[in-house]
Amino acid sequence: MEKVRILWADDEIDLLKPQILFLQNKGYDVTTVSNGYDAIEECENNRDFDVVFLDESMPGLTGLETLSKIKEQYPGLPVVMITKNEAENVMEEALGSQISDYLIKPVNPNQVLLTLKKIIDNTRLVREKTTTDYQQEFRQLMMQMSSGLNTNEWADMYRKLVNWELKIDDSKSTELYDILAMQKAEANNEFSKFIMKHYLDWIQDESEAPVMSHNLLRKKILPHMNDDIPTFVVLLDNLRYDQWKVIEPIVSQLFRVESEDYFFSILPTSTQYSRNAIFAGMLPSEIEKYHPDWWLNDNEKGGKNMHEEDLLAEQLRRLLRKPLRMNYIKVTNVAVAKEMQDNILNFMNNDLTVIVYNFIDMLSHARTEMEVLKELAGDEKAYRSLTRSWFENSPLWAALQRAAEREVQLFIITDHGTIRVNQPSKVVGDRETTTNLRYKVGRNLQYEKKDVLAFREPDKAGLPRPNISSTYIFAKEDRFFLYPNNYNHYHNYYKNTFQHGGISLEEIICPVIKLKTK
Repeated sequence: MEKVRILWADDEIDLLKPQILFLQNKGYDVTTVSNGYDAIEECENNRDFDVVFLDESMPGLTGLETLSKIKEQYPGLPVVMITKNEAENVMEEALGSQISDYLIKPVNPNQVLLTLKKIIDNTRLVREKTTTDYQQEFRQLMMQMSSGLNTNEWADMYRKLVNWELKIDDSKSTELYDILAMQKAEANNEFSKFIMKHYLDWIQDESEAPVMSHNLLRKKILPHMNDDIPTFVVLLDNLRYDQWKVIEPIVSQLFRVESEDYFFSILPTSTQYSRNAIFAGMLPSEIEKYHPDWWLNDNEKGGKNMHEEDLLAEQLRRLLRKPLRMNYIKVTNVAVAKEMQDNILNFMNNDLTVIVYNFIDMLSHARTEMEVLKELAGDEKAYRSLTRSWFENSPLWAALQRAAEREVQLFIITDHGTIRVNQPSKVVGDRETTTNLRYKVGRNLQYEKKDVLAFREPDKAGLPRPNISSTYIFAKEDRFFLYPNNYNHYHNYYKNTFQHGGISLEEIICPVIKLKTK
């Protein structure tokens, strides 16, 4: 068993040699520092400590200040506060900063040992309980996913898998990650079959379909609008259900979650198609037919989502048949984000305010192109952590905090999710073929049939037909399309990047969260 690693910060560290020697003789690995600055530096140097002991009354950076900075960077790291001061306000501040325990000086070695046992054994017990519980549910989940689930059951299955992912994160049960990844892969295999079997029927007959992009507003949001309370709809591009779950505790500080629902993104699960469909209340083929000036196909130059506000206004006029005070804000850079934050209270006079926030989409694209982000968001756990960190410090959350001072209704939605791709699949097409990694539109496409869902008659899938012989193909599970040219280079470049446009639980099953101010 690996040694438990302890960081001990005290300006009188030399006086603690008996306690430290006692712990070392018990098999603990103890690193000592004499001030808060060195404690923070040690934490940043990837020492991977299991617990930190902090003296509350260090000169310079106090114990409480050091605690705050450590918790900011490493919220899950257990910290024990050691103090001479039993003053109530000091203890309240320390406890409010989520210390795991506190000890009063002079510190008895056995007290330290009991504290360590409590903290470390608690972590071990949580890990063991998580492992046992997941092993018990593993077989049940495998049986369920191969038993012919319906849309509600698939949404429930996806939620269960995400919840297990988050529990495993919290318990640090690293040995379970590979097993869960295998189970998610099997789920996506079965889910792809489910989509291939039913998708065209859903497009043809809405009564048999789950709520999808093109009827999301009509079915999930507009019926809940209230003349007495302003409604805010925040669309976070690329927000997956697991990313919602890690920002939920932040949002829940000020907003009460009234319902946690879902919808299915249309194909392709990309902004151009799914988000235009949300705001138009139409399938892409219908947008092209009724609003040709507001639609561009993949092979046409220009921004593909330039008319969302126009499409939204037209849908509201069509459905509500009454005037509506509405604002639409698309945030694509910091300047617009700050402006939105400053003006948020002005929107309280609206019936409806729609905010489209593009950060998560930019993050997934930047992660593909920037090595530093590949390191920071190397897997799903890190990607979730980066999303949480961004949201907590974003102008969006600052704006929502101001909005929460009044009574408002808030919906948090998305247009589609993303999946981390791993398996390349070769495609051959002409110059007009689109460059997307998870879907292609083109003529005379050659592809691995087992890897894709193909629509040779796009109109039946609610899709435009750029050319008379256009075919759409969608990557299943975690595959991504590559051309034969420079195959190895692009394989290495795109493998393990987050992409969207294809068929997976992560891309298609999207959260719809209804909240109200507390």
